[in-house]
Amino acid sequence: MAINISKLRGTAGAITYDPGYANTGSCLSTVTFVDGEKGILKYRGYKIEDLAEKASFLEVIYLVVYEKLPNKAELDEFDKKIRANSVIPEGMKTILDGIPKDAHPMATLSIMLTSLATYFPFNVDKPETVEDATIKLLGMIRTLSAYGFRKSRGESYIDPNPENSYVGDFLNMMYGKIDPTVEKAMNKLLILHADHEQNCSASSVRMVGSSKSNLYAVIGAGVTALWGELHGGANQKVLEQLQLIVDDGNDYMKYVNMAKDKSTGFRLMGFGHRVYKNFDPRATILKSSADDVLATLGKQDPLLDIAKNLEKIAIEDDYFKARKLFPNVDFYSGIIYKALEIPNEMMTVMFSLGRLPGWIAQWKEWMNDPSFRIHRPRQVFMGDTDNKWVDINNR
Repeated sequence: MAINISKLRGTAGAITYDPGYANTGSCLSTVTFVDGEKGILKYRGYKIEDLAEKASFLEVIYLVVYEKLPNKAELDEFDKKIRANSVIPEGMKTILDGIPKDAHPMATLSIMLTSLATYFPFNVDKPETVEDATIKLLGMIRTLSAYGFRKSRGESYIDPNPENSYVGDFLNMMYGKIDPTVEKAMNKLLILHADHEQNCSASSVRMVGSSKSNLYAVIGAGVTALWGELHGGANQKVLEQLQLIVDDGNDYMKYVNMAKDKSTGFRLMGFGHRVYKNFDPRATILKSSADDVLATLGKQDPLLDIAKNLEKIAIEDDYFKARKLFPNVDFYSGIIYKALEIPNEMMTVMFSLGRLPGWIAQWKEWMNDPSFRIHRPRQVFMGDTDNKWVDINNR
């Protein structure tokens, strides 16, 4: 339910005060449905469980961006366009080479995505340039992400191969090989991150886009919003905390008890969600994928053992149950990425790759909304209003 207060300032001379917009509906949307009380997530009306199990990420991209599931001819044509727009301009390799090797991957990705605007014309009022930018972003973000990964490891770039699938080609550009189990897990990871209604980065995309800025720059803004540890960087924080427990002798109960004691100020990362008050359906799906990937790669990861023990406690312990602190999607995604030898700092880039279709869909929806206007929040001013100028010698 929503209360329309869009005319409140004009009729009552008042505004609402809502820090962080936590209780403000900023738009009307048809992209993603979330019922946090029941643990339900749907894209365009399709259950996330069905999409994760039955769809390819390319199909989900099409669904989210173009508002329907594609038939075979539509998917083949879409795939063909993506393949033809996966090679980045040669000059962008020079830009990438000039970025320090130890630069944060999210800074690198933001720079590279925004720089696409210097190569390709864009006019927000011309549908053909919007479609061209959409295809180029979807095709080239994989190449840019993989190149950044290879650069961080001091390895030469592997160019896109049109013979591979969308996800498979990304893995090949990263590792020089494609493992079917890893590809399946990556497919699920990207699907589960494709959109999540009005989160920080989606709202940032809508806000920056509302100035009618270039789409490449708008997506760059989404990347920088996702960067923070309270948003896309959360899975990195989960891993760092699990590693802390392992380094402390695997005494996970010590940290469970610390989390229960408010005086410690300690909280377990990867538990609970601002939206989901029951369980995060994405975490349920990823749990089995984590097992499959580790088994395929032959890795016994002590972090996963700690994670499973913590999950068991969260499900059974009255303290966690009463507060509905169930494992969220970050809890398992970090484990899978670690198994794939993806550095902690690179994990948010993977999130960006999955979230791109959602950002594009959110941007397009706002651009085509009949009530479109530039985002311009109001404020409740609390400062001085009658200060008098004092000469510098008398201050």
